[in-house]
Amino acid sequence: MNSVMHAAARPPAPADDAAALAQLCREAVAQCRAAGANEASASSHLRRSLAVGVRHGEVETLTRRLDRQLVVRAQVGRSLGVASTADFDPGSVRQTVAKACAIARLAEPDVFNGLPDPTLYPTEAPELDLWHPWALEVDEAVELARGIEAAGREEEGITNSDGAEVESGSVLRGYANSHGFVGRRRESWHELSCSLLAGHGEGMQRGSWYDIARAPGDLELPGRIGRLAAERALARLGARGLGTRQCPVLFVPELARGLLGHFVAAVEGKALYNGATLYADHLGKRLFPAFVRLVEHPHLARGMASAVFDEEGVATQGSLLVDGGVLQRYVLDSYAARKLGLRSTGNAGGVRNLLLEPGMHGFQALLREMGTGLVVTQLMGQGVSPVSGNYSRGASGFWVEGGEIAYPVEGITIASNLREMFLGIAAVGNDVDRRGAIASGSILVERMTVAGT
Repeated sequence: MNSVMHAAARPPAPADDAAALAQLCREAVAQCRAAGANEASASSHLRRSLAVGVRHGEVETLTRRLDRQLVVRAQVGRSLGVASTADFDPGSVRQTVAKACAIARLAEPDVFNGLPDPTLYPTEAPELDLWHPWALEVDEAVELARGIEAAGREEEGITNSDGAEVESGSVLRGYANSHGFVGRRRESWHELSCSLLAGHGEGMQRGSWYDIARAPGDLELPGRIGRLAAERALARLGARGLGTRQCPVLFVPELARGLLGHFVAAVEGKALYNGATLYADHLGKRLFPAFVRLVEHPHLARGMASAVFDEEGVATQGSLLVDGGVLQRYVLDSYAARKLGLRSTGNAGGVRNLLLEPGMHGFQALLREMGTGLVVTQLMGQGVSPVSGNYSRGASGFWVEGGEIAYPVEGITIASNLREMFLGIAAVGNDVDRRGAIASGSILVERMTVAGT
């Protein structure tokens, strides 16, 4: 068992730590009301973290962070003012409240401003198991990072290192509004990462890997983090270019998550009411093949994006975003919902554990299904238009022939249109990556244009 698994958990913070932040928010809201605001809300956080980075066994970075913030939103009529402070002293809180109210009196009115419908706040708080602080001392973190890097550098062919990092953090949050809703949250996160290089000169290749979890005991074995980084670097040696062609493209899970992120951005409220999306007025329309289901699981135990309520206090709930390939709803906060004549979906702050339901087969089976084509393991650039859906990004990965990886490739561009890519999904893998707010297995797209750069 590795040192991560043996690490003792720090005793939980007193229950009134998060409660104190919630009370701070409640008092700020009361002050807003006393100052003439007809509606108000306040949110606060206290975040602590330790991050240690080593390179060639030597400490390169050591960072301790302690930050806190109170954000006050005051509404006078239909005009909104927002102010914030990092000082929780009563005098500073009063000044922040006064500033928010003053800004509101100067701001242009907007009929869509306002707190969420009071019926949307949560009435119960399921235990999500998000609080697992780690009593990690600096010396322990340094040795852990050294072990990660050393495990990777032991692999034959590894010639250099960009280092390994260990980070551990926790955050307490409070929220209150003038409808009487008060909420609090406690969360922790822990991350191990490593980046190594193989080869020499112009043929040098980089490989990286990481893991992140709510609880230290859920992390991948440290040595495996280093070895996976090494394997990825070594597998890239001898990379070559490709001529222009059209072929199937397989996105590995960590990139499939980003691909789905483009879809989520296209069905979010702000993009919809600004007309900055290719999916305006597409509710109830087929956007994916019939086997595709996207389901949000905000109450997933230890989920990286789990929460009982969103950034506005609206209760989160599991629901389908896409079913049978058909768009079931949009991704809305209360402001966007009002502008669109709809109801908040509890997505202020984004989606929470959105899962592309996995298919039956793993990565190797998807290679065989693809036959000949491209596996993409790295993307570069930002060549994606949210309005037209045009997609063009630099890429590297592996060329596949006969269902087997033939050789690594680099210096290429992959291009298509998001609309065609989503409708052209041929298969989804069961190799689900759950390290973020969106979880997905590998995604096989039937056809894209691949060109040398």
